[in-house]
Formats: sequence, structure tokens, C-alpha cells
Amino acid sequence: MVALWLAINAGLFAWKFAAYRRHPTFAVMGYCVCVAKGGAETTKLNMALVLLPVCRNTITWLRSRTRLGAAVPFNDNINFHKVVAGGVAVGVALHAVTHLTCDFPRLLHASAAAYEPMKAYFGRRRIPNYWWFVRGVEGVTGVIMVVLMAVAYTLAHPWFRRGKLSEGNPLRRLSGFNMFWYSHHLFVIVYIAFVVHGVCLYINRTWYKQTVISNLGIRFISQQSDWEKIVLVHVCVLTMQDLC
Repeated sequence: MVALWLAINAGLFAWKFAAYRRHPTFAVMGYCVCVAKGGAETTKLNMALVLLPVCRNTITWLRSRTRLGAAVPFNDNINFHKVVAGGVAVGVALHAVTHLTCDFPRLLHASAAAYEPMKAYFGRRRIPNYWWFVRGVEGVTGVIMVVLMAVAYTLAHPWFRRGKLSEGNPLRRLSGFNMFWYSHHLFVIVYIAFVVHGVCLYINRTWYKQTVISNLGIRFISQQSDWEKIVLVHVCVLTMQDLC
């Protein structure tokens, strides 16, 4: 299963890499834009896929009602969730680092002639400085996602999740399962920022018709199913005096 997941990620990365090798932006940003977009493509898949292993009702249905249970290790769903989360981290790193350290500087230092085709994507006026990228919608949403992901990933580490930090460690107050659980709810904001980030892309604005929203729907339906199973039970507490 992991081998199949790796193959799909490699295929997506290679496909997007090759597509931007032929894109007009390649003349200015070179292979940096290819790597950034390849990382983004794998992130789109994995940001949707990472939810599926924790859709309990969906996993139960697939395991018990379909033949996939004989081939897919559904009981190992949490470990696969962690593996996919690692894939998200790698994709985000490739995307963010190549943009910040390579693509943006190349755009800023491009000659007037080389920048001319870029006006279709970045506006008629030349980009004034590096912070123009950071303070835009794309930059702000990107920073929000990275910061919140860093918090959630850190608190999901066994040292924090299982409260293994020493008594004198000032970060101990952030440890424990409750902090892990509530920090994971930050991903509600991450997904909102993720969609906004994609809608406001400089170069291509059609990706949001794909991956993430469909899997969010699966997650919502699965969670709704969980809520519908909640049963209210009236409990009558008797004291010893009542029994006598």
C-alpha cells in the first residue's frame, strides 16, 4: 500500500514537473518552479488523503462490506495517516523553500525583456520587493498554514502526546493527549487557508476543482454518521437510602 502511494506521488510530481518545464515561467524561474509545483501537486493529494485513514465509519464499511479488506491493511490506518502526514510535510517543504529561496529572487532580478511574459501572471507593474510576495493573500495563507502545521505536528510527537517531557521542561504544560487533540483541530483553519491559497494562485487557478474538496466531503459524511450514532441515555442514580 505504501509502495502504491509512493508511486502515485512520484507520478504526480513528475507530471507537474514536466508540465512546468514547458511553461512560460520556466524561462525566468527555471527548475525551481518545476520543483515547487511538483511539491504542491503531491501536497494537494496528500492533504485530501490524510483525512481518509481517520474516517472511522468509512474505514469500517470498506473493511467489512467490500473485498478491499482482504488486500488493504485497514487496521493499520493510523500508521498510514502518519506516513501521509509525512508526505504533506515533504511537499510543503519543497513548495515553500523553492519559492522563497529561488523563484521569488529570480523574478525580482529578471531583466525587463525576460519579465515581459511574466506580466500575464504577476501584473503589468514590476514586483517592487521580496515582501510583496509575503504580504499578499498567497503569502499570508502560506505562512498561516506552515505555522499551524508546525504546532500540530510538534504536539503530535510522542514526547508531547504521551507527556514524556521532564518535570522541569517549560514545554511540559503543552504536553498530553488533550493538547494533541485540540491542536489537530487547527487543521480546520489550515484547510480554509489551503483552499484560499489555491484559489488565489498567481499562475494556475483551476486546481480547486480537484482533490481536496471531494475528500473533505467524505470526511464530513463519515463524521455526520458518527454523530447520528450518539444515543442519549437517561440515568437514574439511587442512593443507599432509596434502596432501603
